[in-house]
Amino acid sequence: MNNNNVNFRAFPGGTLRGEARVPGDKSISHRSIMLGSIAEGVTHVKGFLEAEDCLATMNAFRAMGVEIEGPVNGEVVVHGVGLHGLQAPQEPLYLGNSGTSMRLLSGLLSGQSFDAVLTGDASLTRRPMKRVTEPLRQMGAVIKTSPTGTAPLKIRGGGTLEGIHYDMPVASAQVKSCLLLAGLYADGETSVTEPASTRDHTERMLAGFGYPVTRDGQRIGVRSGGTLHAADIDVPSDISSAAFFMVGAAIAENADVTLRHVGVNPTRTGVIDILKLMGADIEVLNPRTVGGEPVADIRIRSSRLKGIQIPEKLVPLAIDEFPVLFVAAACASGETRLSGAEELRVKESDRIQVMADGLQTLGVHAIATPDGMVIQPRQIKGGAVDSHGDHRIAMAFAIAALRASGPIYISDCANVNTSFPSFVSLAKGLGLNINVRAEG
Repeated sequence: MNNNNVNFRAFPGGTLRGEARVPGDKSISHRSIMLGSIAEGVTHVKGFLEAEDCLATMNAFRAMGVEIEGPVNGEVVVHGVGLHGLQAPQEPLYLGNSGTSMRLLSGLLSGQSFDAVLTGDASLTRRPMKRVTEPLRQMGAVIKTSPTGTAPLKIRGGGTLEGIHYDMPVASAQVKSCLLLAGLYADGETSVTEPASTRDHTERMLAGFGYPVTRDGQRIGVRSGGTLHAADIDVPSDISSAAFFMVGAAIAENADVTLRHVGVNPTRTGVIDILKLMGADIEVLNPRTVGGEPVADIRIRSSRLKGIQIPEKLVPLAIDEFPVLFVAAACASGETRLSGAEELRVKESDRIQVMADGLQTLGVHAIATPDGMVIQPRQIKGGAVDSHGDHRIAMAFAIAALRASGPIYISDCANVNTSFPSFVSLAKGLGLNINVRAEG
């Protein structure tokens, strides 16, 4: 599909009421395929996210000789080939828009006996890869990038990796996971120290597959020589997708939404903590553990939000949710300030600048800073904004229509399919007044 020919039109006057289960967690879905493929035995996955990013990971492993059945209604069966059973792909591995696929696979493939090339769409091939290629090279990996350090990544196999300790300059679950996966193939121990906690799905799932992981404070490590054993995985709903309806219910009039079976891993719940600090009416109900991951139902009702200084310790725990949190800030009383979030500038788009530009177009006083934003609420007006092909930007501006005085037209929305293909139908079912126009 041409990335420029799907546009959203979101109209004021809606609210959000009812119950919903948003699709499966993207991070966990990726990892279920990766670890299931290099495990011994057959892994069964339920709740798999059938979106373009996760399907790109699945297709990459199929291209390396892994038999994968499905997905059918979120169920996938992965016939693992073991740590050393992957085969050389015949073509470059095309990963679409998925930065997770590229960064994690770069670590996994650095320890193989064969060469591989990782590439992707125009957006992905602009995203920075030095953050993974530099520490991988310290381990002995042979990786070529473009002159600017971006994809395509050309990885030479057959070498020997040496375990290193790496002090991560920026908190990034993708960099951490990349190095831990490379560490499965490196001599000795590979460990990383995080400057702040990031999502820990890789460590949890490695442990779930029976592979030892050590943790000492902010230091996480693995040693080579172990074996992954197939496991059953029940993927919880993605809190990053749930966040759109959490914010929507908080800002809309007369809203009351319950989101079922949401993953509430403590490394991912920054959006709940930030909304609570802003005064949102949120209840976390029926907490339970499913397949090693904490899960709960989340109920959100209309509330009067207030502006806050967002604590920097929560930034890595909510990094993907900031586009829609900026919308919440635009509807709050008083100023909201975000700092320490420079990572947002190297996502699918420069999310700081793109959101600031769009909010200004809609009449909100939003000032971009090098590492965040300052938002002073104003009445959100109607207008036309460009999502720049970024799924989370597109969905955030759709939610903004709940408090807008006129229609919001959002262009370049095809990439919503990378994480949340059912967004429009689910949003309509809860009461958002939105439609899709496909052109060209």
